[in-house]
Amino acid sequence: MGWFRAVSGTDDPADPRFRVASVLDAGDGRAAGAAVVLTPHHLLTCAHVVNDALGKELFDDSRPEEVTLRVQTHGPSGAQLHEAQTIHWIPPRRLDGGDGPPGHGELEWAGDLAVLRVGAALCCPAPPEFRRMRVGQSVRAWHGSALSGSYADVRVKTCDSRVGYLDGALSGMAIGPAYSGGPLWSEAEGAVVGLVAACMLPPVDQGYDSRHVTRRSWGIPWQRIEAELRAAGAGPLLDRPVCGDDPAQAVLADLLANVLPAPMFRADYARAVAERCGLGHPTDGSAPSPEEFARILVTEERALAALTEALRSRDPGAVTALIAAGKLSAVPRLLSPREHERLLALLTGLPDELVDLLPEAVRAALPLVAELPCDAGFPELLGRLEQLSGDSRSAPGELRVPGLLRAVEYVAVLCPAPERARLRLWADGVAARLGLPASSLRERRADADEWALGRRRRTRPPRLLVHLVKAGADAFHLRLWSDDGMGPHRAPTETGRRYSAAETAGAVLELLERLCRSAPEGVRPVVEVLLDRDCLELPVDEWEFADADGLIPGVLGAEYALVVHCPELLRRNERFLTDWRHRWEHLESSGPLRITGPSTGVREVYGKLLDRRDAARVSVEVSARARMEIIQVCLAMGVPVVLWDRGPTHEVSHAVQQVSDAPARALPEQVRSYRAKTLHRPADHPGRPVLAWADPDRALPELQLSEPTELL
Repeated sequence: MGWFRAVSGTDDPADPRFRVASVLDAGDGRAAGAAVVLTPHHLLTCAHVVNDALGKELFDDSRPEEVTLRVQTHGPSGAQLHEAQTIHWIPPRRLDGGDGPPGHGELEWAGDLAVLRVGAALCCPAPPEFRRMRVGQSVRAWHGSALSGSYADVRVKTCDSRVGYLDGALSGMAIGPAYSGGPLWSEAEGAVVGLVAACMLPPVDQGYDSRHVTRRSWGIPWQRIEAELRAAGAGPLLDRPVCGDDPAQAVLADLLANVLPAPMFRADYARAVAERCGLGHPTDGSAPSPEEFARILVTEERALAALTEALRSRDPGAVTALIAAGKLSAVPRLLSPREHERLLALLTGLPDELVDLLPEAVRAALPLVAELPCDAGFPELLGRLEQLSGDSRSAPGELRVPGLLRAVEYVAVLCPAPERARLRLWADGVAARLGLPASSLRERRADADEWALGRRRRTRPPRLLVHLVKAGADAFHLRLWSDDGMGPHRAPTETGRRYSAAETAGAVLELLERLCRSAPEGVRPVVEVLLDRDCLELPVDEWEFADADGLIPGVLGAEYALVVHCPELLRRNERFLTDWRHRWEHLESSGPLRITGPSTGVREVYGKLLDRRDAARVSVEVSARARMEIIQVCLAMGVPVVLWDRGPTHEVSHAVQQVSDAPARALPEQVRSYRAKTLHRPADHPGRPVLAWADPDRALPELQLSEPTELL
């Protein structure tokens, strides 16, 4: 035994029983047989176990095409269900080489192997070692249920490299039905030496006879399994890194001898690595040699990261050298066990709607990576991302930013502020351990912010910007811009002309028809009316235009989501521009702020907004006399979403009460729906809601009219 030891016990990951998987019957869900973990994504079992699970004849040689099996893996934290498909199929065949499956009553056969691929990485210990079966080995088998008390201990009595016969003592459990396909574990060698294939039971229609074989079974030796799998094209699944020949091991041993020459310090850091990686170690104060320490760094995939995590504060320079040496090996992973567990916890704790966006974020972060298992589980995706060395934008001599950190930054920008902060703190910690320059990570974070901004612009509905300037009782100067997400584009209007309310509605609806033809299916443009501060209650949403035959009315605010915007107030109060963006970032996470009461005044509203700097949406329900002044204070102080009712006297608004509880981004459509109800159910919907909406991520056009004559 070396200094680093695998911990054994029923609750420890090193328990070989946790390499046993259950192949479940498609009918009753019970274990039809067992399997052994071959790789983090593959299981090995007998072909007749697959047939049994599917309700077929045991020796049926037809390949189970496009059939999904249910399998169950086991670990210290409990059992997990997976779906699996057969990717390598070697059906049972006659041992003498004759055609067809074994005949009825045959006691031995060849083939009988199946490799299953699971959809997500197995959350169970690393695959076991595999060794040749030899006469005299004591081995242990488990029932397909993998219950801790289901083990059966047997000894290899004969082995001719094709079949190994196993005998058990007349005490304890015996190998029986549903043990097939499970591993034969040699404790002495710490390895699997074959699979259980069949048991020889006394005849069921005869009484017990001392001449009957009662505890004999046979298994498929590993040497035959390996030969058959390689012949079937499954050889790459069997290849493991040869640790003794790992090119990084000697380099790491020399580094450890220089960095930790004193056995006392080497013992401290070795214990830290063992505890982080779930390994046992002596308690007598001894230390591993540099060579043995280096060996664990190229056999345990997270040991090197665990060592650098513990060593970072003492010797950052040594950490950089160790990480560079570790890149010579294919074994070490990027993350330490603690970092990996923390990231998994952060990702699995995200809401479902954000989890659905992860593939998009990862592909945007790493557009040049050919294949990523984005639709698989988090463990498999993280495992692939950890293999990516990083981008090529680092300066000469600088460490490259790993692809995983870049992907995490892109995921973070899609999250609400608390989750985004936690993911970024995690990334900061990993970057600090790796010795990455802070500027490098900030640059990737800025890339993610820019991508998120462009994404929001692309995914928002198109909008029509309508700039109105009063030029009389029913006369307006009009300018129009369309914005499909790439910025405003001027639409032609007659220079110097004054438009009535009905003519304005007609011009707007005409342009909206063109925008609807080019918009994605099911998406209607939003009308954003740009007004001066004194015109915020202009009833643009009620303006109506009838078509040529007068059949269908065209009420702007009932057909389209219509919001108002007052850039003038923001321009005149620039000290609140940063508050405006900050509030917008909290649009979905902050609750609505209600301003109500007959005595509410400007100073009180000013104080509330200073106290609630995260408040992004405000509803105003005050008297008509005080209402407009309070609304202007809210808009000037950077509140991006303000809802009120322009009715004459109501301090408690039916319209505001009906729509204010909707999610923030659903408010424009909720207000539109309410306006539509005022047309066919006016008695039940007496309100006249107004929604001010100021998105800092969407550009505004230049609003000054270019020719002075237009204002005359």
